[in-house]
Amino acid sequence: MMLKVDGLTKIFGGLKAVDSASLEVAEGRIVALIGPNGAGKTTLFACIAGFQPVNAGQVVFQGQDITGRPVHEIARQGMVRTFQITQPFAKLTVHENIAVGAYQKFTDSAQAWAHARRIAEQVGMGHMLEQPASELTVAGRKRLELARTLATSPKLLLLDEVMAGLNPQEIVEIIGIIRKIRDSGVTVLLIEHVMHAVMSLSDHIYVLSYGKIIAQGQPQEIVTNRAVVEAYLGRGAADQMAGMQPTSAAGASHA
Repeated sequence: MMLKVDGLTKIFGGLKAVDSASLEVAEGRIVALIGPNGAGKTTLFACIAGFQPVNAGQVVFQGQDITGRPVHEIARQGMVRTFQITQPFAKLTVHENIAVGAYQKFTDSAQAWAHARRIAEQVGMGHMLEQPASELTVAGRKRLELARTLATSPKLLLLDEVMAGLNPQEIVEIIGIIRKIRDSGVTVLLIEHVMHAVMSLSDHIYVLSYGKIIAQGQPQEIVTNRAVVEAYLGRGAADQMAGMQPTSAAGASHA
C-alpha cells in the first residue's frame, strides 16, 4: 500500500475539521477525495503531507509512519502536493521555476535543467520554457504547479483542485496529463470538484462531509450512494433521486 491514513483527526479550537478519517491509496492508482465545500478536504491533505500537525491518527507512507514529520522530509521520501492557489516565482521563467523542484533530485546543474525540460514537455509546456511565470494564464499556472511538483520525482502526488478555474478544453487536457503522470509510475490522490473528471479518472473515490468519510467505492457506486447525494444536494433531492415520496414534514414545509 502506497499510503494508509488511519483515524486522522485535526481540531481547530472547538471545530473538528477532520474527524477520524481513514483512507488507503494503492500504488499505481488514481484515488479521488471529494465532498461539499468546507468538508475538510484541503485540511486532510495538509495533515497527510505534513503541513498541519494532527491531533490523533496515523499517516503511513510506503510502510513508514510519517506522522508529524517535517514537510521537506516527507517530500524527499516521495510525497508532494500542489496547492489550490498557485504561487509560482513570478520573476523567474517557466524553465527556472521547474528547475527549482529538479534541484531536490539533482545536484548537478546541467542534469537539473535537462530534467526540468523533460518535465515541461510532459505537461505540455516545452514551448514556453523562456516565458516569465508572471505572464502565464490560469491554465498555464496550473500546469506549472504540476510541473514543479513532478520535477521532484514524486512517488505519490497530491493534487488539490488542479482543474479549478479551467475551461472545458483545458480540463480535457489536464485529464490527459494526469493519466500520463499515472502511466509514468506516479500514484495520484486528488481533490476535485469537476465531477466528470473525477468519474473518468478515478479508480476509487472517498467522500468527506463535515470532516468524516461518509462513503467510499468505485465511481459507479458513489454516484448512486444516497449519503453522497444527500451531502451534496440535501435530503429532499436524495429522496427524489431515490424515487421516494417526500416526508410529511417536508410536504408541510411546502404547504
